[in-house]
Amino acid sequence: VPAAATRPAATSAWAGWGTSAAADEASLIFRLHEPDDPDSPIDDLGPDDDIDRVRTDPDRLRWRLAVCRRSIDGHVAPVLPGRLDATDLDEVTTELAAAVRAFPELHQADPDRTSLDYLLPTELAERLFTTGAAALADAGFPVLLPRTIAEVRPSLTMRARPVVGGGAPARMVGLREIREFEWRLALGDGPDAITLGEADLDELSRQKGDLVRIRGVWVRAEGARLSRAAAYVKSQRALAGSGAAPDMGELLGLVAGDTDSLPVPVSAVRGLDWLDEIAETGALRPQPIPPPELLAASLRPYQQRGLEWLAHLARRGIGGVLADDMGLGKTVQVIALLAHEAHTADTATRSPTLIVCPMSVVGNWSAELARFAPSMPVAVHHGPDRAKGAAFAAVHGSAEVVLTTFAIATRDRELLATHPWRHLVVDEAQHVKNVRTAAAKALRSIPADHRIALTGTPVENRLEDLRAVIDLVNPGLLGSASTFRNRFAEPIERDRDPDALARLAALTRPFILRREKTDPSIITDLPEKTEITVRANLTVEQAALYRAVIDDLMAALRDKQQRALRRRTVLAALTRLKQICNHPAHYLADGTPLVRRGVHRSGKLELLDDIATTLVAEGDQALVFTQFAAFGELLSAWLTELLGTEIPLLHGGLARGDRDRLVDRFQHGDTGIRPPILIATLKAGGTGLNLTAANHVVHVDRWWNPAVEDQATDRAYRIGQRQRVHVRRFVCVGTLEERVDDLIAKKRELSRLTVSAGEAWMGDLGNDELFELFRLREDAVSE
Repeated sequence: VPAAATRPAATSAWAGWGTSAAADEASLIFRLHEPDDPDSPIDDLGPDDDIDRVRTDPDRLRWRLAVCRRSIDGHVAPVLPGRLDATDLDEVTTELAAAVRAFPELHQADPDRTSLDYLLPTELAERLFTTGAAALADAGFPVLLPRTIAEVRPSLTMRARPVVGGGAPARMVGLREIREFEWRLALGDGPDAITLGEADLDELSRQKGDLVRIRGVWVRAEGARLSRAAAYVKSQRALAGSGAAPDMGELLGLVAGDTDSLPVPVSAVRGLDWLDEIAETGALRPQPIPPPELLAASLRPYQQRGLEWLAHLARRGIGGVLADDMGLGKTVQVIALLAHEAHTADTATRSPTLIVCPMSVVGNWSAELARFAPSMPVAVHHGPDRAKGAAFAAVHGSAEVVLTTFAIATRDRELLATHPWRHLVVDEAQHVKNVRTAAAKALRSIPADHRIALTGTPVENRLEDLRAVIDLVNPGLLGSASTFRNRFAEPIERDRDPDALARLAALTRPFILRREKTDPSIITDLPEKTEITVRANLTVEQAALYRAVIDDLMAALRDKQQRALRRRTVLAALTRLKQICNHPAHYLADGTPLVRRGVHRSGKLELLDDIATTLVAEGDQALVFTQFAAFGELLSAWLTELLGTEIPLLHGGLARGDRDRLVDRFQHGDTGIRPPILIATLKAGGTGLNLTAANHVVHVDRWWNPAVEDQATDRAYRIGQRQRVHVRRFVCVGTLEERVDDLIAKKRELSRLTVSAGEAWMGDLGNDELFELFRLREDAVSE
């Protein structure tokens, strides 16, 4: 040792340095021991307690947080208070006070009577793992945690329930068979995951929190996921044991990724056929099938995929909604399915298919079946002389397809429900979106192996439309109307909640097939479509009538005796204002001419005059849509006189034969001459018809649901159209029409999901809001 080191000054400095190091850096270390350690204490062990039983009681277990020090050689040893002098004991207790300040929850620990250690219940040990260890380390107190405690990632799987007596489950699994499954819980989600048995679930269900013991080993899963998952599996097994059917909507939501209600995600689905596909990819995986030999048509690629999708669902008895854009050939895809099954199945033992549709498209279905499947026997069940009783049984036995209407299906509900059907095909299914109507109830009572809904507008006004259509083909899939409203409709329609929209899309995607004409990958040879809003001014006569109606409305709303009829009063005024915007003669219904001494009484008709004469001169054809049959009659008579040729009107009062002949004359002509214009009401001519001879579409008055207008436009803009299509929508400047048109335009981005229901919402507006909506602006009247 150097001589300088023995001098008094050097000795004093060395001692001072050692003292400062001890004061600035804590010497304590904490070490956590599992309750299973031999040294682990048991709280309040009584003379009659069974120690083995007590050690499995999670509420009685304590984790020892030992207070230790590191020796000079690096060994960590427990602090024994009996071996400390007064100075060391004071130093240790001071450091413990600092540790408690860093992790205040230590106050909740039980003291150990023979040491300075803390005895932690499992709940407090969890907090030590999550936040306490880091807080103590930041304060200078390292914490040594047990290396044997593994972080685990529990996962749920669904498996087909073992078949009684052994053997494999059925290869084809439908909605009814899918109920035969069981939940399983595993540690991990890989091939080496450990599946827990019933005894493990019982043990876990008695524990709470992140730290749990399973098979004698302590493991940790954040958010108490393991114990919560065990409780969930036990509850599901108990539910299955009681015979209660699972909620299929909830089940499919879980499989499709909507795991908000699950403690852990579903990692796999095994042995449940198409549910396996949804769990893996979020969609079904139809198998390729050859084009049907009995189909007298060449399917486009997307139509072939539609056929494969329909056949995939049909083999499993799962209902589907074919929701392709109008004009993409939903009819031919269904006919292709029937032709495919007619070739691959025994037609002698298979039940026929029942197709239910609006009266306006029965003729189209009949013609398309005769064209694309000429060898397929088809019967039309309609008219006063339609078959009943034994005669209908004979029809059922000989036909492969039976066509009928919504009205006849309602009247003959019992007759149709007493016979089995292979498919129930509901065309224009949006017509039965109200589940309380007689037609909707009748369709739900008809037994069928498989159900198909066809609609170009699965959501017309509100999301309940979508639920009703899916419920028609897969009852109960989306839950009750109230459940669906709370879970999906309100968050999406009111808040535009993207998470709710994503969950709904994931849940419905396997059962809805929708392709749009605007997608270039679907169809490449459809011509361009231009859409414009044409603004018309009111004439002085129209403006005077418009103001008078508003004045009468405001007076009625101020009348206290009229308050009970408020909504009816508002909607009646709305109808009058729309009639005035069309033409004074439409509103007055007085039989006066539409044009007086060569001067137009309506701004809209002045525009239509110019469009009609121009397109006739150029050899074009047009569809003119109105929501009012009475206005259609006025237009038909006026245009017939103006153009010197008969302008027909397609309306709901026409018999089926007259309707079919009218459409054929417009499409193909009578002795080579085709009417240049066809006037149609939205309800009669807006769905199910092929009117591709027209390359102009005019909406002379507005329907506030853009989906309904788009349906009507698609009578002309569909497969088979070779000309550019021009779409015009008439709106009167400065009136109610223009302001509602602006509202609808703002909503069009989500119109398929969130358009308000029709016009009823106007009845709920206040007087000032109504006046602002209805009032006539100064720029409304032409000079």
